[in-house]
Amino acid sequence: MLARIQTLYLILAAILAFASSFLPFWYFQTETTLVLADFSPLAEAGLVHITTLYISSILSPLSGITALVAIALFTNRKLQSLLLTSLTVIFVADILSGLTAAHYLNVWIENSSAMAAEHGPGGGLFVMLPLPLLYWLAMKGIKKDEKIATAYKRL
Repeated sequence: MLARIQTLYLILAAILAFASSFLPFWYFQTETTLVLADFSPLAEAGLVHITTLYISSILSPLSGITALVAIALFTNRKLQSLLLTSLTVIFVADILSGLTAAHYLNVWIENSSAMAAEHGPGGGLFVMLPLPLLYWLAMKGIKKDEKIATAYKRL
């Protein structure tokens, strides 16, 4: 289990997924600084902002847990590949829900204050960006293991 290269990629992906839950996703600077982070919605920003932020808050730890489960399923490579495919879908949904929450918070800030807000991505977004690459590398490792296992069975 630990001797496989995909285990290293999946452990790193799980660490990054869990870390993205604790880092701010987006910053907004007006008179005060507002931080878009998991489980900290701004109720005045609207229902879409709250909903998408909670979805993003659930998907980040879910991707970390799923990566750890995929490590434990090292004997079932087909199921492990299926979990990696679902991790990619979870990643896309997580990024889109976070960006949607940031957009609706930005719209609320612009409508509620006279001055424009400066905004930019936070560490939570940047920590998530290498995840698809790690999933792809883990998938390549799984396919390589499968190729070795079938060649060994032929002997």
